Amino acid sequence: MNKIERFSKVSKYISYLPLIFLTIFLSGFLSGRPLLAHEWYYVKRVNDGDTIVLADGRHIRYIGINAPEIGHKNKKAEPFGYAAKKYNKTLVLSKMVRLEFDKQTHDRYGRTLAYVFLNNGVFVNKVMIEKGYAYCLFRRPNNKHDQVLLKSQRNAMSAKRGIWRNWKEKKARYWGNRRSKRFHEPTCAFGKKITIENKIVFIRIWDAFWAGYAPCKKCMAGGVRIDD
Repeated sequence: MNKIERFSKVSKYISYLPLIFLTIFLSGFLSGRPLLAHEWYYVKRVNDGDTIVLADGRHIRYIGINAPEIGHKNKKAEPFGYAAKKYNKTLVLSKMVRLEFDKQTHDRYGRTLAYVFLNNGVFVNKVMIEKGYAYCLFRRPNNKHDQVLLKSQRNAMSAKRGIWRNWKEKKARYWGNRRSKRFHEPTCAFGKKITIENKIVFIRIWDAFWAGYAPCKKCMAGGVRIDD
């Protein structure tokens, strides 16, 4: 085979490359398998405001945020629960997302913990908070984006978006735990166990949220005392 024939043959194979890459891309897109960089996934279902299901069956729990609960079993939906789910759908359903992990990759329910990004760079965890459909739920050791999320929460609170829109509460006293970043009713058994060096007092729930604390699920189910 002379040089001209070899060059012609190589050129022929090169011309097929775009078609090969397109085939791989579509295969990954339709099946939900990771693409070339092994980091893009197809969102098959949205469970609520902070949990999605990928095409490969994995349940993804957004790190650093908590959205109001939707109704399930014998529990009523919390205010803005379905609104949060709906907004999450508009962001990610039937789209490709990139997952970014922190030090702890799974929770006690077996869900994958991740920061979720769209292909245009939108940080989904941040946007859910920014639009007032979720609040910060910090848990060590996953604290890579805590400050970014807290800044977004304060912006949402200042603008009275979503769950912060019709905020009403009476002054009271709540115990905050600097270590866990949770706050409690004074009568809560967990609140009573907070050591002196870790205890901080809040006179409004609003102040606790502003500082980046989240409500204890045992004594303050839901914690966000607002009207839908």
